[in-house]
Amino acid sequence: MATETTIPAGYWQDANGNLIPESKVKDIDKLRHQVVTDLCTMAEKSRDGLAAFKVLAMQEVAALVSTSMEQYGVKAGGEKGNVTLVSYDGKYKLVRQMQDKLVFGEQLMAAKALIDECVHEWAQGANDNIKALVNHAFQTDKEGKINTGRVLGLRRLDIRDTKWQSAMQAIADSIQTASTKPYVRFYKRIDATGDYAPISLDVAAV
Repeated sequence: MATETTIPAGYWQDANGNLIPESKVKDIDKLRHQVVTDLCTMAEKSRDGLAAFKVLAMQEVAALVSTSMEQYGVKAGGEKGNVTLVSYDGKYKLVRQMQDKLVFGEQLMAAKALIDECVHEWAQGANDNIKALVNHAFQTDKEGKINTGRVLGLRRLDIRDTKWQSAMQAIADSIQTASTKPYVRFYKRIDATGDYAPISLDVAAV
């Protein structure tokens, strides 16, 4: 575990870890340091506050959903599933969403092999656009990961070839949920239009 370096009195530490006599540090550099440090410290506190607020919001929504379901004799924790809640006066709305992160199992290798066979068998008769779409779908990013959206997009192609259909089934069988990330979003109704506008918690959008 790294320990924080103690800076001797009368010195400032620069970005490279060098100790600079305070008399050699320009006033504008001191002012810049103060402004950046103060604002970033405030940002860290705001982030921590938002994190705590998110936990509270998710717990409150889960408790409400659970209470509502229990009225119908259904026992549930209320922590899963998408739900939209609206205040009694319709002024506010919140949406809880659970987004799954999908990954592919080893069946994807079989799907790729079958698709390659299809493209090879189609040879000159194959649509060049379909070839390009297949090649693009299985491209990996810098981390060696395949884009799930592009691969799943292949299943929307209307191709009746038996081998292709087997490949599409292999893709379906390979889909696994690696994790689920919860989101909660807040909205306020615009009286003039009746539409709901997001209550932004992003400092860049405020």
